[in-house]
Amino acid sequence: MDCTIRLARDHDADDISGVILRALRETNAKDYTDEIIERVERSFSPDAVRELIGKRTVFVAILGGRVVGTASLDGSVVRMVFVAPGVQARGIGKLLMAEIERTARDRDISALTVPSSITAEAFYAKLGFNAVRDSYHGDERTIIMERWLAE
Repeated sequence: MDCTIRLARDHDADDISGVILRALRETNAKDYTDEIIERVERSFSPDAVRELIGKRTVFVAILGGRVVGTASLDGSVVRMVFVAPGVQARGIGKLLMAEIERTARDRDISALTVPSSITAEAFYAKLGFNAVRDSYHGDERTIIMERWLAE
């Protein structure tokens, strides 16, 4: 698999939005109600993603010339980690998280926090994140997970 990770650019916003919306509808929908999925989707329109690219360090995974995944770093918080349903479980999320970790180390960040969906909890646990508490936005459960970065 020849997947590359690079910084997102403004013109990637439509593709990033598409990946996120597909992942929400096809993968996360197994663990969340339609109402929750619809509410979360509103945060990831192309315009919203373009705005996030200006505020956070956003990465994209490119496979076969197209965006197939994304992840971002907002201070010490990992956000917006999504991989297109057709290429999940092929190591793309792990590559994105490795780039997030490299960036955090370069910035002298000693620990990463991720507000994980129920769907992604096992993924983050395999990467060494530990659940520290649950957080609720209405009926939407998020698992706050943390990982200390080794010296």
